[in-house]
Amino acid sequence: MKIILLIIPIVSLIFSAVNGRMSELSANILSKSGEAVELVISLCGIMCFWSGLMKVAERAGLTDKLSRLLSPIVGLLFRKIKRGGRAAGLITLNLAANILGLGNASTPLGIAAMKAISEENEQNGENVDAATDDMIMLAVLNTASLQILPATAAALRAANGSAKPFDILPCVWIVSVYSVTAAVVSAKIMGYISRKRERM
Repeated sequence: MKIILLIIPIVSLIFSAVNGRMSELSANILSKSGEAVELVISLCGIMCFWSGLMKVAERAGLTDKLSRLLSPIVGLLFRKIKRGGRAAGLITLNLAANILGLGNASTPLGIAAMKAISEENEQNGENVDAATDDMIMLAVLNTASLQILPATAAALRAANGSAKPFDILPCVWIVSVYSVTAAVVSAKIMGYISRKRERM
């Protein structure tokens, strides 16, 4: 990734020099850098609002209710984790945050859940140097997260001047269901194939 991020500006500089458009490149660097800072500042306010709303929901017990609602699904997808354990609780909270579209707010929960799964594996005497099926499933669910309320996407749209930032909801629901279903099925199939090869 570092190499790619290094190659992109170098290629841009070379092509700008070859085509005699260095002045345009310099102007764009200055203007777009300013726009990036403005976007980050505007996103901070919106993300603070949604993170605060998530905290209010947590204090009101709504996230716990959502976690309990998701616990049967967690038990179905994560076969080896301890039922009612710390890892299960963190996974349900992580999924709840993803469903509410709080991508940035859900990241710490995802990292904590991954550590809790690793600790449970270590206590059970399993190999902690390799990713388990449960770890892979957590990564898959975080990558192709099911979203009911895409707060981050709506925040980006609002920051870029969209009059109706939430009019993408039907498309988000359809794509989310499709991506999660495809990702979970793929992870289960690949996990089954991997276990079958290990037994051979």
